[in-house]
Amino acid sequence: MSTDIVRATPATSLPDMVRYAEHLANANLLPSQYRKQPANVLYAMEYGRTLGITPLAAITGIHVIEGKPSASAALIGALVRQAGHKLRVTGNSQSATAQIIRSDDPDFTYEVTWELRRNERGNPSAEDAGLLGKDVWKKYAAAMLKARAISQVARDACEEVLFGLHYTPEELGAYVDQDGNPVDAPVQPLRAVSGKPPTARGRDFLHEAYKAADADTVRRLWQEAKADGRPDHYLESIAQVGRDLAAATPQADPVAEPEPVEAEVVEDEHTAAVDALRGAALAAGVAATIEADFAQSYGVSIAEATAEQLAEMTQLLAGAA
Repeated sequence: MSTDIVRATPATSLPDMVRYAEHLANANLLPSQYRKQPANVLYAMEYGRTLGITPLAAITGIHVIEGKPSASAALIGALVRQAGHKLRVTGNSQSATAQIIRSDDPDFTYEVTWELRRNERGNPSAEDAGLLGKDVWKKYAAAMLKARAISQVARDACEEVLFGLHYTPEELGAYVDQDGNPVDAPVQPLRAVSGKPPTARGRDFLHEAYKAADADTVRRLWQEAKADGRPDHYLESIAQVGRDLAAATPQADPVAEPEPVEAEVVEDEHTAAVDALRGAALAAGVAATIEADFAQSYGVSIAEATAEQLAEMTQLLAGAA
């Protein structure tokens, strides 16, 4: 994989990205975890934008195995070269050596050698790692040795260019083909990178929301449920309770206090709309960039936006999720 393949194109507005993800998810040539899953595609696009690579490079090169992001050795090598460092790889079915010379330290060479069999040189080996019994190692030992050498030397020499992609799918236990791509493993959607494992369910936040006296209490419950790792559809249900409660809150006499009451209702509606947008952004895997993306799309911040603008963006993100 060359640096030309992974060079990213300029980012577009979030609505355009959502529509692109929806169309791309219909392609039957995508890896299975992205087919008919526009939210996964959208998260891959965001992850790729962080790495400075194209959406397709992210979709085909990044996989989440047991909750951990991983990258193919080809993508890891491309990221190393894209950062300006030199990577050299040599090897055969018995051993493979990968070398990296950093652009900011050209006088030192990082080197890792992986060997098939246990050896007296102290090099890591497939035999010591218990890998020789795997079918892919029996068939494609040379490719597997090179992949191990590349990922290990990249971790040693330039971890900062990997952005958390420290291991290949094969290193994390996935069954892979000769190119290192998962073929039969518990591969999770890429959006799982941003979430934490669900916790034990001892508290029913939604039930508490239904019993809440005001929208502020519901908003606090939504935040606590989010921090507890509850799923996105559960958070959206809590947000809807808050919106309904805000809309049903009795208003004071409009003659006696017209301006304060009207301002309070508008504020509640706006806050509920913001909560709904943030919930949808979390579900679509773009919570980290929603502020900047919204401002780029509408020309105003989320705090300054109208309820209609917030609802429009929420609907777009909900469609992607």
